[in-house]
Amino acid sequence: MMTFFNPNTPLLCRKESAYALPDVPGVWRFHLQIGNITLLSTFYTRLDQACIVWGVISAIIFIAAQFLPISWTTQAIWWSSLSLIGTVGMVILTPSWIREEGLGWVLDSWIFLMLLGLVITDLGIFLGWSEVLMNLCPLWLGLIALGYFCTGVGMRSRTLTLTGLVHLLSIWILPYCGAWQFLATGIITGGSVLLLAEFQWDSFGTCGNKIEENL
Repeated sequence: MMTFFNPNTPLLCRKESAYALPDVPGVWRFHLQIGNITLLSTFYTRLDQACIVWGVISAIIFIAAQFLPISWTTQAIWWSSLSLIGTVGMVILTPSWIREEGLGWVLDSWIFLMLLGLVITDLGIFLGWSEVLMNLCPLWLGLIALGYFCTGVGMRSRTLTLTGLVHLLSIWILPYCGAWQFLATGIITGGSVLLLAEFQWDSFGTCGNKIEENL
């Protein structure tokens, strides 16, 4: 009997070597070897690359908000522009098989959630909505959690669903971070997506195989 999530599949598994995959355009390969000793051998699919883009953007936005003495207005302009670039990059890098497999709604959900977050954030900053400004970290953690839940359901992935749960639960942890909430949010949002790019995660009942087959 087939289950929606396969409990026998590992949540995360290590990637094969950089040359284990066929020669497919768009795949980044990294292989570092000294003599007969392989120090690093991995690859990053277009989906991994989209994760890396958002991981870097998330880390920059929240860590800069924590440490740089920049006005809210300036940050709104900079980070909105960077987020829009990231959204366009996500669309470009997302493999065509996502929509071919009937998962276009997952990508559309991410686009909607990111644009919704930008609109609410910018309105809060430019119109001086104190409730929004005081809850920017919970707002984004909640929106990203919804994105992971949608992706987890669409791709039948326990890993992505649990990642969404981590983001959701982090909202209740934020008050204990005191003045370091932006840093904590940057670590959670950026670190999670970079971790997903570094490993293969369960999807469609396997760990990475479905994604590799559709490169």
